[in-house]
Amino acid sequence: MLVNDRQARLLSLRPNVTQKEAFQAFRGRGLDALYWRAFRGSLQRLAPAYVPFRLYRVEYELGRIHNSRTFGLDQVNGILDLFEFPSLPRTEQLVALESRNVLPVRITSEQAAAALREKALRTIFQKGFFQVRNLALRIEPLTQEFCMPYWLGFYGKDGTLRCRVMDAVRRRMEGPKAVSLFETWLIEQ
Repeated sequence: MLVNDRQARLLSLRPNVTQKEAFQAFRGRGLDALYWRAFRGSLQRLAPAYVPFRLYRVEYELGRIHNSRTFGLDQVNGILDLFEFPSLPRTEQLVALESRNVLPVRITSEQAAAALREKALRTIFQKGFFQVRNLALRIEPLTQEFCMPYWLGFYGKDGTLRCRVMDAVRRRMEGPKAVSLFETWLIEQ
């Protein structure tokens, strides 16, 4: 199902969810899992998938305080939520692997900068809206690029398959943006 023509070598953040844990989460007992089984069918398959991310340093003044934050933005189309990193990922937080399930980089550096600016502003406004005056962001792309791991659960009913997505780092089910990203990629395969 998730098969490209060739394996890709990649560097990924180490997942915090094993295949067994992902399987248990997708087959969970809560209302969300009950909904998926009732309306989407039973869990048919489970597969890892990887989204390329790039790190950016964003600097700005909030009030009189200088802030510097490191964000990760997906390099497919820039629609996924930002990841914030307290520091650059260390070697032990990364794993080298080969996989066919890697989404392609499609976003240009200009599109990435625009998406990052919009998402960073939204994040900053949530933390200190009343302190923001003449906010000027300085965005610096960092050289570190890697993939973020996800688990895809495929549910089937009446001959159709639907995808559900789990962030394998943050241990949470993703919403419609991530589902749309992966389903579009699967259709293009």
